[in-house]
Amino acid sequence: MDQGISLADAADEVERLTIRINEARDAYYERDTVIISDAEYDELMHRLEALERSYPQLQSQDSPTLTVGGRGETTLFAPVEHAERMLSLDNVFSPGELAEWAVRAEAAAARPVHWLCELKIDGLAINLRYRNGRLVTAATRGDGRVGEDVTENIRWIKSIPTRLAGTGHPPLVEVRGEVFFPVAAFGELNAKQAAAGEREFANPRNAASGSLRQKAEGKNAAQLELMRDRLGRLRMLVHGIGAWPNPPVASQSEIYALLADWGLPTSSHVRVLDSVGAVQEFIAYNGEHRHAVEHEIDGIVVKIDELALHDELGATSRAPRWAIAYKYPPEQVNTKLLDIVVSVGRTGRATPFAVMEPVRVAGSVVRQATLHNQEVVKAKGVLIGDTIVLRKAGDVIPEVLGPVVELREGDERAFVMPTGCPECGTTLRPMKEGDIDLRCPNAKSCPAQVRGRVEHIGSRGALDIEALGEVSAAALTHPAVPSEPPLPTEAGLFDLTVADLFPIEVVVRDVETGLPRLDDDGIPVYRAPFRRQRKRTDPPYDPDSGATDGDAANVPSKAAYELVANLELAKTKPLWRILVALNIRHVGPVAARALADHFGSLDAIRSAGRAELAEVDGVGPTIADSVLEWFGVDWHVEIVERWAAAGVQFATPGHPGPGAAAAAGGVLAGITVVATGSLDGYSREGAQEAIIAAGGKAASSVSKNTDFVAAGPGAGSKLGKAEALGIRVLDAAQFAVLVTRGPAALDE
Repeated sequence: MDQGISLADAADEVERLTIRINEARDAYYERDTVIISDAEYDELMHRLEALERSYPQLQSQDSPTLTVGGRGETTLFAPVEHAERMLSLDNVFSPGELAEWAVRAEAAAARPVHWLCELKIDGLAINLRYRNGRLVTAATRGDGRVGEDVTENIRWIKSIPTRLAGTGHPPLVEVRGEVFFPVAAFGELNAKQAAAGEREFANPRNAASGSLRQKAEGKNAAQLELMRDRLGRLRMLVHGIGAWPNPPVASQSEIYALLADWGLPTSSHVRVLDSVGAVQEFIAYNGEHRHAVEHEIDGIVVKIDELALHDELGATSRAPRWAIAYKYPPEQVNTKLLDIVVSVGRTGRATPFAVMEPVRVAGSVVRQATLHNQEVVKAKGVLIGDTIVLRKAGDVIPEVLGPVVELREGDERAFVMPTGCPECGTTLRPMKEGDIDLRCPNAKSCPAQVRGRVEHIGSRGALDIEALGEVSAAALTHPAVPSEPPLPTEAGLFDLTVADLFPIEVVVRDVETGLPRLDDDGIPVYRAPFRRQRKRTDPPYDPDSGATDGDAANVPSKAAYELVANLELAKTKPLWRILVALNIRHVGPVAARALADHFGSLDAIRSAGRAELAEVDGVGPTIADSVLEWFGVDWHVEIVERWAAAGVQFATPGHPGPGAAAAAGGVLAGITVVATGSLDGYSREGAQEAIIAAGGKAASSVSKNTDFVAAGPGAGSKLGKAEALGIRVLDAAQFAVLVTRGPAALDE
């Protein structure tokens, strides 16, 4: 039991940890963005695990400790349900932690084991499904159960066979591996991006994810050629299998040999070792020589080689017990601190960041690093012009450690935090007593904050509007032309027309620093993102397009029409997505789903009190307070009113009202069901939606009010609690009967 903390305090901390972890996961898996280091993420996860061990009743069904990967949905790619779950790996960070894990694993095995060691590739996890030797689908990890269908793009990767070599292929097998850019190919790719005036990728992992998750539709010939060139530079190495119950071999290393015979790409750096000491030597050697490898690595994966022990030891809900990832400490390099520039984000926080001479560290070129706030700058003791020590925390986030004082030349200068917002001039201040961070209080119309919120609205976790990305958001909220932006706030988003977009011109800015890009004469480079030169093949000039008579040589670009069309479609997106798009603090996809499912409409949510909001599964007091606070701001209400006037749907069709099931009168009316573990035929969200569609309540925790618990592999503590309370437990087949025919059918 966690000493010195009450159940109420533990519940609040669990909620805060869950929110932060899910924010980090959504950024990483859905937007290819890193907002916290691996080390900070692991620390948050370990704390959450400890609290849930002490207070099992606080572990919700969708707790990060029970899930892997991202949670958002996207309409960009079709969903693919994996035939067998794709798990994550637990991490260790020191030889001592590794030795402790190995002792536990060997004791559980109750026999001597062999250790298979392989390099942990810093890439994108992929699942290849082969039927009778033929590739049928390729999917990303997703949430471990359902991923994104990237089959057509995978076919361009030369190292992946669409038909397996040899014979004896099983009727169905899933091959798991990592897609990545080799170091040389990544350098070539960024050189080509720079030559074309395109954004350079921050690191190989983001480049791999961004390259694989692109659609061919809508691209012209030149764009298709660039897309296929990027895909053609990708490579893959396999590191496991799924959905093959009885492979004809006894070890993981033999699996690799068999996959190699079938023509699948396997690593040449795999070793099978007899002792933990030898494993640690392997780890140390590769840590010293990590940049001699053809691809980026961030650690070593250690597995028990014997396949029989994989089944015996099993897995938790998110990671196997027979494997572990040893993560290397970050590297350090020296570079020059050229400047410290302050940027303002979506929440108004003013963040100083270091602008540095480009330097390669932990596999990618770094030009900037956050310094968090003015107090951190003082504590680190850095001066503009210093030679500084830089590392990557968790091999991902650049971090300035401090100056090399001995190399100072006397012309360095101290950083002075500005008193006004660099984008709107409003005086910066702490938002509450004791805050160190300074924020711009002009939340309504500060261009930086509006830009961030508009970009969030278009993100995959919100309205998933492909045409509303970083560039479009900047053009709409902070253009060079016209002087008044089309969107002084997001309230007018759904009123936009092609005529509003056509005149826009923006200053092209450097992605890393945010500073204007200059031409050879030192003049800022301008771009008209929603306008293009008219071609002879274009239809007759249409004055309703938004151009003036003097602009007859130009016409709206395809991007202008696509954005307006995308916004029209977004008006009827599910209520939970609309809630996420409103930018209410802490209301991400999980909380938004819970609110939408329970209340059914925005009006009902606005009318609810704090207690009613907090009692909803997946919400709680912190989110309840955020919702009430948000609706207490007049310009937030204006957003809702203007969106509603423009046709945005703020209610779930057919929902009977607060607290009632969405399918009133269904076969599960008045029935509470908890679905936990891996239920064949259902993703985690799919099981919940099936319960709701049948008129039932999909609860996240087991209590005396629970009527049924549907449990599959990885059910964990909820299964034990159900048995202790005498609640009927159903398998996947019985669950399917329950949600389609009702409780009475279970006894037929």
